[in-house]
Parts: sequence; structure tokens; C-alpha cells
Amino acid sequence: MLNAIYKKKERIKWVKPVIYTVLFLLFLSVCYAEKVNRDLSDSMIRLHIVATSDSIQDQSLKYRVRDAVIEYMAGKMNGLRDKTDAASFISSHLHEIEQVANEIISREGMTEIAKASFGKYPFPSKQYANMILPAGFYDALKIEIGDAKGRNWWCVMFPPLCFTEDTKGELDEEYMSILKEQLSEEEMEIILSDGDKEIPVEIRFKIVEIFQESKIKLAGLLKGIISIK
Repeated sequence: MLNAIYKKKERIKWVKPVIYTVLFLLFLSVCYAEKVNRDLSDSMIRLHIVATSDSIQDQSLKYRVRDAVIEYMAGKMNGLRDKTDAASFISSHLHEIEQVANEIISREGMTEIAKASFGKYPFPSKQYANMILPAGFYDALKIEIGDAKGRNWWCVMFPPLCFTEDTKGELDEEYMSILKEQLSEEEMEIILSDGDKEIPVEIRFKIVEIFQESKIKLAGLLKGIISIK
């Protein structure tokens, strides 16, 4: 009997340090994921366009709106190298952006209304050329067309990484120089993808991806609960 109690106490002594170590590593992983997402969000602005439905016509309209908005923004934001200035410009030109989108919708003979907003929104992991951005919350220009129940389209608006049918989808030197000004060397390693990426880099990316995706799902769940109430 005494021997059994002794063994149980020994197991508890062994288990506690393991649990504390796991919790500590989990805490470090969460902090790391938050830091990477915060730094990425602080250095870029993304574009999110939502079609009114998944019909062929509505999806085609989404891409026409995309091309018009990207062309308009490229001309207006050309030369901006600071995210704060880019965010300020977008926030103060939401009405003009809506006009650009709604002109395309009207030209196509459709009755939907596009609504533009600027804020922090959840994004899934997404690859652009040879760059992969982990899931997380990013500052973004969001354009919702009509009921906004169709498939999404995403890109990076600042620094400019929005590709249309006429672009090749390549990261130019100017874009890379802007990113390097904003991000650390480690963060650049995480988002730049190539076939020879080292295992530790892949692990760091996965840490960010897993925790940010969980955060997005939790935020969606809480939003659903609040809306029910």
C-alpha cells in the first residue's frame, strides 16, 4: 500500500514539470504567432472583395470590379512607401472607391450596390507568387458586392501585390525593398516560399498559421453567439 502511494507521488512529481513545460512552450508559441501577425499586419494592407453570390455572372462581376479598383488605387497610391500614409489615403477615399466599383456594376447592367470599408479583418493563408502569408487578422480594404455571400478574392494592396489578368504575378525589387524595410530577416524567411525552405522555417510558419487560424475560428464562433443573443 505504501509502495503504491509512493509510486503515485513519484508519477505526479514527473508529470507536473512536463505539464508546466508544455504550457510554457504553448505560451511562447502564442506570443510568437501574435508578434509575427502583428508585424505583418503593421507592414501591409490587403484587399478583400466579396461577390454577391457564386453564380458565373456574379463571379465575373467580382473580377471586373477587382480590376477597376486595382487600376484606380495603383494610380492614386503610386510612390507611397509608408503604410500609415496608404491607410490614411484609403480611409479618406472610401466613397470614391465605392463609386469606381458601382460604375462597373452599372456598366454591366446589374443592380447590386458595392460597399467599401477599411478595418482589421480575418484572412486565411494565401500565396502570392513566391510569398506565403499566414492566416491572421490584417488591415484591409474590404469591398462587399450586393449580398456578399459569394466566393472571396484577396490580394495585398500595399505594398502593391495585386495581380490582374495583365500582370505576371512576380515580386519586383521595389516591392521587396519596401517589405525588407518593415519586416525582420526572420519574418522575411517565414513568408518567402521556395522548394529548399529549411524545416525550422516551415515549423515557424506552421506555428503562426495554426494559432492564427484558431484565433479566427474563435472570433467567428463568438460573433455567431453574440448575433444569436
